[in-house]
Amino acid sequence: MNAMIPAAKPIIGDDERAAVDRVLQSGMIAQGPEVKTFEEEFAQVMTNGRTCVAVNSGTSGLHLGLLACGIGPGDEVLVPSFTFAATANSVAITGATPVFVDIEPDYFCMDPADAEAKITDKTKAIMPVHLYGHPFNVDAFQALAKKHGLMLFEDAAQAHAATWNGAPVGTFGQFGMFSLYPTKNMTSGEGGMVSCETEEIARQVRLIRNQGMEKQYANEVVGLNNRMTDVHAAIGRVQLTKVLDWTEKRRANAKFLNENLEGVVVPPVAPEATHVYHQYTIRVAEGRDQVVDTLRNEYQVGCGVYYPIPNHRLETFKSSEHLEQTEKAAAEVISLPVHPSLSQEDLERIVTAVNAAVKAGA
Repeated sequence: MNAMIPAAKPIIGDDERAAVDRVLQSGMIAQGPEVKTFEEEFAQVMTNGRTCVAVNSGTSGLHLGLLACGIGPGDEVLVPSFTFAATANSVAITGATPVFVDIEPDYFCMDPADAEAKITDKTKAIMPVHLYGHPFNVDAFQALAKKHGLMLFEDAAQAHAATWNGAPVGTFGQFGMFSLYPTKNMTSGEGGMVSCETEEIARQVRLIRNQGMEKQYANEVVGLNNRMTDVHAAIGRVQLTKVLDWTEKRRANAKFLNENLEGVVVPPVAPEATHVYHQYTIRVAEGRDQVVDTLRNEYQVGCGVYYPIPNHRLETFKSSEHLEQTEKAAAEVISLPVHPSLSQEDLERIVTAVNAAVKAGA
């Protein structure tokens, strides 16, 4: 029997281990010089130099970005329902209300038309997600935010190095958040990075992540402990030197899958966009769950279903609202392995498995 091809595979090598050991030997383990250097290097590689602030998770990055921009009780923030729950959770934890918006069918990102229909006098911001590594329609949402006097925030958790009209994601809104969780396109072990439009937003994020203080015991605001450690930053710094090459491998893997899969809808790419394929997500019109079961159990091809329960259907946000495209995608999507550790043999096995599984279920 063939070994299972994993759906995702973090790449941690000798360079990362050496970086961790160097920090441990230094005695400076909490937030320190490694974090500061990581922030500066990340900004140069990912956000055209826009100021970045490191935190202990992507969810913390969203939460602190929202707080830094003044989001709180009584406010509404438009979010997609078809994404990981952290997007809506981060809004709710500020005391604000997440308002769920449908997606457009091609790229799985928030639909600008439905977003505009959900705007009320309580709406303060729009927070779309660059889902699966494909940017949301930046032009449309910048225009919408300007028209209605709203802030625009970017959930770029899955979109490191993705671009829209040649400019990197994370540089369009008041803030953007990148996740550094182990399965993301690069990792710091655990962590997040907040790119900030202004130095004042960056200062507020720094304050809130560190108990509300820049100087010890001189607390300026009520804050949290959302700091990144130097150990995590050291891992992130090494990964940052590799992620662009890994991204090209993801794109090459996606190209092979695009050209050889049959009977499924492969992920399209908008003309303005560069897709970084955090997930390679196909649609299967009928029998999705059976195809998933066949891939895993008969062909040993790992795959994921992101996201089978839309956020507005979760117990925490339970809503009777019908989001047609969101619910259709939740019933049809399968994310196939696309990570840079795949061999050519792996890619061919994936194609053979998917084509056979879909044909058998037709």
